[in-house]
Amino acid sequence: MLPLSLLRTAVGHPMLVELKNGETYNGHLVSCDNWMNLLIRGVICTSRDGTRFWQMTECYIKGNTIKYLRIPDEVLEKVKEEVFANQRKDKSISTRGRGRGRGRGRGRGRGRGRSALGSRGRGRGRGRG
Repeated sequence: MLPLSLLRTAVGHPMLVELKNGETYNGHLVSCDNWMNLLIRGVICTSRDGTRFWQMTECYIKGNTIKYLRIPDEVLEKVKEEVFANQRKDKSISTRGRGRGRGRGRGRGRGRGRSALGSRGRGRGRGRG
């Protein structure tokens, strides 16, 4: 299970985000991107010592400041089901008959010897000729 697929599935669900500086943010996830930047609505922010609280309508959190995320169990179950469904779909795809030379590379042709210009060695490498 990949973290970004987990976050994308968690859109619309409540979550808790703790930052590296100790502050926590509780709210509903609106969106996330590839850098794990989050947009959260209906946010309650708690100070690092837990004595002060703020309420905000919206909050944008940069992904590199996140320490951990707490996501509801229902989201975890949903992601597990999606991963299982994708694995079953991948197994049903046939791996035979994909065309000519699949997986062997194109190569450089057939037996041309050491050099393309004959035995003189010009045109290839730094050798004496």
